[in-house]
Amino acid sequence: MRAVNTTKNKNGDDDYYNRLLSYFRSQFTEKIIQMVPIRKSVLFLKTEKNTYIMKGYQTNSRLRLQEAFTTTLNKEGFRKTYKFLNPNVKDQLFFEGTYFGCIEYVAPSKTTFSFHSHKNRQEGIELLEQFHQTTASFEARYRTLLPKADLIGKWTERYHIFSNNLPFVKYFFNDPFISEMVSWAEWSLKGMEKEYLFFRKEPYVILHGDVAHHNFLRDKSGTLLLIDFDLISIGPASFDYLQYANRILPYLDWSFDKLLQYEPIKKYIPQKPFLYALVYPADIFREWNRIIREKSYSDQVKFKQVMDLTINQFYARKKFIDRIKTMADE
Repeated sequence: MRAVNTTKNKNGDDDYYNRLLSYFRSQFTEKIIQMVPIRKSVLFLKTEKNTYIMKGYQTNSRLRLQEAFTTTLNKEGFRKTYKFLNPNVKDQLFFEGTYFGCIEYVAPSKTTFSFHSHKNRQEGIELLEQFHQTTASFEARYRTLLPKADLIGKWTERYHIFSNNLPFVKYFFNDPFISEMVSWAEWSLKGMEKEYLFFRKEPYVILHGDVAHHNFLRDKSGTLLLIDFDLISIGPASFDYLQYANRILPYLDWSFDKLLQYEPIKKYIPQKPFLYALVYPADIFREWNRIIREKSYSDQVKFKQVMDLTINQFYARKKFIDRIKTMADE
């Protein structure tokens, strides 16, 4: 939710943003001084009195759900996040098929949060644990509003999409990398399906669903916040911790021993179902599927990142996975 110091439209659609700015000016009673696109449907908006983040949603129900959820979070004691605001506007903000919500602007720290440091990784997982502890107290109220997380189904679909993309992927790398990654996924999914009752028995919480580094924001006072709840769902906390482990392992050089430093993850390690799930190459499949879907393979920055994930980290990851397989077979 950070503003960028540019008025250049990254999507090349200046006409759209000019129309949107005119629309906001017609609706806000406060004089608008500046509007800056951050990413698709997310904008920084500064008025003569306040600063906001404007976020667009495809449906009004999605917007209302986000407003209700963040309000509930705050009421239940989790205040390390943002709030939706009710600015003085003439009507509900709806422009060219998009409903816009108004979020308080959180001034960020000069130091951007990342998973490079142990301190940040530890603070991030502790904040995620606090989030789960809070949502456990009210998840029952949201069961009819949120989808139930289906990690096996989600990962099975991702595996099939990657398999269908293999003819294209093979232009960039080949065996032994591809056959190994496919075997990791198949071994993981088979084990998870065999042990699926483990995930059903675990108490449910509301999952964040996207624990990437950019969804942790350190404000100017140094407090770490959790943001962006677009992918929330109902399910066991282990699903978020699996994703968090997958996100931080590249920064741990795929060290199993270093992963044990993070207590919320460590408590799951003796459990076979969790070990099976740790093996699944969720990041590799996600990034290759995305780069092919968006046809962004000509973007050298994105392509370098996905190749680093796939090739440069391959042998460290393989060593990590071989150790887990040995543990699971004992």
